[in-house]
Amino acid sequence: MSLDELIDVGGARVKEHAPFGARTTYRVGGAVRVLVTLASLADLDELGPLMLGSGLEMFVLGNGSNVLVADGEHEVLGVRLVGEFEELRTRDEGDVVVVDAGAALGLPVAARRLAKSGVVGFEWAVGVPGSFGGAAVMNAGGHGSDMNESLVSVTVWHDGVMRTWSKELLDYGYRTSALRSDDLVTSVRLHLRAGDSEAAQERIREIVRWRREHQPGGANAGSAFRNPDDDYAGRLIEAAGCKGLRIGTAVVSEKHANFIIADVDGRANDVYELLMTVRARVLESSGVELVSEHRFLGFESP
Repeated sequence: MSLDELIDVGGARVKEHAPFGARTTYRVGGAVRVLVTLASLADLDELGPLMLGSGLEMFVLGNGSNVLVADGEHEVLGVRLVGEFEELRTRDEGDVVVVDAGAALGLPVAARRLAKSGVVGFEWAVGVPGSFGGAAVMNAGGHGSDMNESLVSVTVWHDGVMRTWSKELLDYGYRTSALRSDDLVTSVRLHLRAGDSEAAQERIREIVRWRREHQPGGANAGSAFRNPDDDYAGRLIEAAGCKGLRIGTAVVSEKHANFIIADVDGRANDVYELLMTVRARVLESSGVELVSEHRFLGFESP
């Protein structure tokens, strides 16, 4: 098998020299050698062996809300999930509402739909602009909760084998899990509960209002760095004098110092250089070595 065979069999599902950084929320960065778009498990069954035989490293892109792609083209096989992987299903099992979500479904979309239907406990996710796949890999969280609170299992495709991981096997920590970058999450199962729909929707409105008041708009990837123990990355960055710091086409937000904003038609390399500069200044000023929340393609992960 070869890359040429994948391109031939994949047809419109496989794009060569495809923009990739533009699909992230930074909206900057380069392309990948091929981008494979899968809309169903049947697509994965058909193209999966050819993807493995292509000789290219695989990089799965969800909503791209915590990804920075270096400028230029990368000899990588990018993967996008759509269609069947954006579905949401619920069923009652006694006092529990079982929720099965496709890996490509956005967390804010699911949070709103669940609240409207009277399924509660996932309202926090309206403020996390990622998809279920990425959220499961990094144990995404916010507003006092995270995926670990309600997740039961994750279904993952790896090296041609589909496997279900229990929460115990995922070994969740703060923004970490046992899943690897080449594990393709296809679906996630949650256990939630029935509750007051109007109260849940009001909680969602509160979270949205809070985020608009406290976090910037523009092209960013959410929190640039993890919060260290018993402190906040934004406070440390501001204390290091980095709020408003600009390098080329990237700037530290004046509204919240743990956000980096990329200019329209900006450069991913500027974003990365700014990340490294902020990290170095915080280390110098406070002795704290910040860890980035981002995934990187084409850059060394700090």
